[in-house]
Amino acid sequence: MPPILQWTHPAGCEAQHLFSILKSEILLGAALVLAAAGFLLEHALLENGQVAALAGAAVLVFAIVLASLRVAHHAEVLAAKVGDPYGTMILTLSAVLVEVIILAIMMSGEEISPTLVRDTIYAAVMLDINGILGLAALLGGLKHGEQSYNDDSSRTYSVMILTAMGISMVVPEFVPEAKWHLYSAFTIVAMVTLYAVFLKMQVGVHSYFFSYSYPKREGGEKHSSEDEPVAVSIAILVVGIVIIGALAEVMSGLLTAGLKGTGAPPVLAAIVVAAISASPEIMTAMRAALANRMQAVVNIALGASLSTVILTVPVMEAIALYTGQPFIMAMTPVQTVMVTITLIVAAINLNDGETNAIEGMTHFVLFATFVMLSVIGL
Repeated sequence: MPPILQWTHPAGCEAQHLFSILKSEILLGAALVLAAAGFLLEHALLENGQVAALAGAAVLVFAIVLASLRVAHHAEVLAAKVGDPYGTMILTLSAVLVEVIILAIMMSGEEISPTLVRDTIYAAVMLDINGILGLAALLGGLKHGEQSYNDDSSRTYSVMILTAMGISMVVPEFVPEAKWHLYSAFTIVAMVTLYAVFLKMQVGVHSYFFSYSYPKREGGEKHSSEDEPVAVSIAILVVGIVIIGALAEVMSGLLTAGLKGTGAPPVLAAIVVAAISASPEIMTAMRAALANRMQAVVNIALGASLSTVILTVPVMEAIALYTGQPFIMAMTPVQTVMVTITLIVAAINLNDGETNAIEGMTHFVLFATFVMLSVIGL
């Protein structure tokens, strides 16, 4: 008996495909609903006191994380299709874009700390290098022992981070207040030039610095992300970032009002911003470490740190020049010491092309020290 041929109407296939996309974006839909609720309830929450404002801010932070997860997912889809080093560039740039949007919106508020940009960059570097890299190397080392990667990438990232942070967050301590606008303009040019040359090398003659050839697994593991259309991922990336911007605008006002007069550490708002932007990267890095793909972890952790400094600084300095209100960019002595220790430990640990649990633990203890110092207000 001949097989019965089934014919499906093209419109039905398109509707089914659209429904499948909407179903997979339920987290982004939830974030959109919370954004709308935030705009509608913002004034009511502010009028009901600090507890209500903080509760509303916490819900919106959760919504931003939900949206960030979908942004990170579609950045991963694009990354999987283009491969390294382009892949990790997409991942880190999407996270930094989220951070810059949130910072720009928060800095537009009336009662915001002039050190927010500095503290956010500092917190992001501590979270990326000591938190993400430390925990990933610790967990990966406990599971796999020594994990290999291309040590050219770690050395390149480290020297770029040291140079960028030195120019933008150490030298400003010695710049006269009357000359801040001149140095801000120089910093913008220096950061853009550094990143332009680095980017040319990363995707050009030195692209092999940022990749590592791992043995192929049996069975040729295929990720579901490989089947997702590029156009859909790009569209949802854009929508997700717009939603994050809307959420950040409301969250900024509620968080500022909720923390006012509470005696909370000044760096708390900065840690919130850094944690929001890094949340998708944390899960991506942990998955890579447990899959014995340490090169991806190094690219994500150090690449995110570099992108945070070298891209956030010129944008925020440009805003300072436009408004005529400078930010305090020079790190405190404690911050300078922590960054110095972190980069020295990273230079030692990441110099041989292999990580292990001991090296991961050293970075994670430094991250715990950063948290402790933040709690006691340093």
